[in-house]
Order: sequence, then structure tokens, then C-alpha cells
Amino acid sequence: MSRRVGFALGASLLLVVGLLAIYLLGKLESYEEVVEHGPAPEVTSSPYLAAEHFLRRRGIAVVRADGLDVLNGLPSEGQTLMLLTDRNDMTPRQVEHLLQWTANGGHLLFIAERLWDEEEGKSGDLLLDLLGIQQYMSDELDEEEEEAGDADEEHDDSDAYPELTKLYLENEEAPAYIAFDTDYHLYDAQNRAHAWANSDAATHLLQLYHGDGLITVLSDPWIWQNRNIDEYDHAWLLWYLSQDSAVTLVYHADSDGLARLLLRHFPLALVLLALLIAAGLWHVGMRHGPLQAPASRARRQLEEHLRGSADFLLRHGGQQSLLKHLQQDINRRARRRYPGFEKLAVAEQWQVLGRLTRLPAREISQAMRPLPPQRLSASDFTRQVAHLQTLRNAL
Repeated sequence: MSRRVGFALGASLLLVVGLLAIYLLGKLESYEEVVEHGPAPEVTSSPYLAAEHFLRRRGIAVVRADGLDVLNGLPSEGQTLMLLTDRNDMTPRQVEHLLQWTANGGHLLFIAERLWDEEEGKSGDLLLDLLGIQQYMSDELDEEEEEAGDADEEHDDSDAYPELTKLYLENEEAPAYIAFDTDYHLYDAQNRAHAWANSDAATHLLQLYHGDGLITVLSDPWIWQNRNIDEYDHAWLLWYLSQDSAVTLVYHADSDGLARLLLRHFPLALVLLALLIAAGLWHVGMRHGPLQAPASRARRQLEEHLRGSADFLLRHGGQQSLLKHLQQDINRRARRRYPGFEKLAVAEQWQVLGRLTRLPAREISQAMRPLPPQRLSASDFTRQVAHLQTLRNAL
């Protein structure tokens, strides 16, 4: 091939590639696509993270804590403590310390966790019981409580938002709207509350003085969680209840456990560890020495055969099968001694068995009564077999 022919072929190839590139570039279209990766791990693990950021933007100092240990060294004056965590493990001593901290000038906000039990005269929520606040399901309110609640309302509920809780303030024409869960109702049994907020069906916020401090009780805390704080006046209520103070939020933030962290960062090491454990178990479980020869069948006695047969029936048929066979054997023996026994009613059959065996009616009913569906304990099963054997032997 001459140099001229090679040059021509190269130029033609470049021309074809250039035309193909121009064609493809003409067909391409640019576009933007937003890929949602969901909330960040920090948001997922902290349900009140948005509330913390909101308060900080409002110039309020916010600290998050996992438990009531934060009370040690926490001053009462100028502090708001919001208990948004589960309080099932609170001790009476912790409750007393918390109320004393509030009486010294602190602001305590907590969530009502238990329903009032009329029979026991308490709810089990130590804070609610000591403060005389009772929580009910809204649909359990009787007519007198509903009428009393209507008489205490300072506004007309005939509005377009009966499901929303309305908080009225002085010098404000319109109330603040909060979407509490209307299934729950707070009742001030000692009439200590000086402020409250109601929906059309129930009361969801109570405020009362305690010593030099203030206590706020809410029926549920979900209004301040990340996905709900931007709805209605939820964020405003959080600011209103914490203004002019520093805030300490007490709740548990979910965190990855050790197993999840190891699986995420050291999967190969975990696989090797599992193989090492499997090899160790295999080594320990290996037989050492010759296998033991099975015992000769000739040496087995009748008692061993009977016990083996009974164990087989118990494993495969269960207790019901064994007891039912005994009852059927008793009925067969009774039919041989009393013709027409099978046509009698159950009560009459038991009377006939009593006459034939001269056993008390109580023992006969104990033995022949229908079998319970649940599995009997070892002692009850042995006792029932003894009753049946006594009745069968008497026939």
C-alpha cells in the first residue's frame, strides 16, 4: 500500500468518525435528575433533631441528654427541662428530685404516659399521680365530664377545625392550632391548672404552678418530631413553652449497635471468626475412639419394651392419644358388662360405671371428662393416667 492510499484511508476514517460524533451529539439531550437518598443517619436516629435546630435558630440554648442524670448540677432558674423519653423506669426518688428541682424555679415539661385506672385509683405514672392529673381515652369520657369541659371552655368550638387543639393567648385575636392526638384526654383532678388547651373532644395541654416553678403536661409528643414540627403551629408552641430559658431535651437517640458496626466495617473478619468457631465446634464434636456397639436385643426385658413403646406413642401421638386409648378401653369393658352402654347419655354412662366399679362419682368424672386441648403438665398427666387405670382395673 502506497503512502498516498494510506493517507486517503486515514482521512476517510477520520471523516466517518467525525460525522458519527456529530450525529450522536445532535441526538444527546441534557437533563437533571434528583436522587432521593432519604434522611441522613443523624436525622433518623434523633427524632427531635429538627426541634433542636429550630430552638437554636431562635437564639435558645439547647442541650440534649439521655437520662435524668443531667439534673445533677443543672440550675432551676432559667431552665426548661423537656422529658420526651419513656419514664417507665423512673424511681420514686428520681420523681421527688425532679419535682424539687421544679419547685426551686425550673420549668418541667413531660408527656402523660399512662391511663387512669379507676379500680386501682392510680395510673402507675408517678408524676401524673403525684400532681393529681388523670389521663383517659376520649371515647371513655362520661356525659358529666363532657358537660363540665364544655362549661370551662372560654371560646366557641363551632369552628371548621374541631380536631385541632386551640391555644388562646391574651391580646391575640386568633388561637394557635396544634394537631394533638384526640384519642387522649387530660383531666385536672385537683383543679390546680391555670392554663389549658382543648380540641373539640378533649384537653391535651395543662399548665400548673409547683412551688416557684412551672409544670406543663402534654398528652403526646409527636407534634415536635422531625416529620411533624413544621405543621400548623407546632414549632411556635415549642418556642412559646421554652422562651426566656435554656432548654434541656431528654430523649434516647437511636444508635447503631456493636454488631451492626462490626458487620458494616469488618465483614471479612466476622466471616473468618465464624469459620474459626465452626472449625472449633467440629473439632470438639469429633468422636475419639471406636464406636460403641449397640446393646444386644436378647438382653432387653419386657419392661424396657413397654417403656420404649410408650415413649414412641407419646412422641408421635401425644398425651391426647394415650389418654383417649385408655378411655376407649374403659368404654369397651363397660359395653361387655352392660349391653347397650354405648347408647346411653354421658351422664348415664358415668352412673353405670359407678355402679359397676363402686367408685365415687367424682373419680369417674375426673377420669372420663373430655380432654383439654392444651398439653398437661407431667404431674397432671400422671394423675389422669392413674385415675383411668383405677377405673379400668375396677371393671
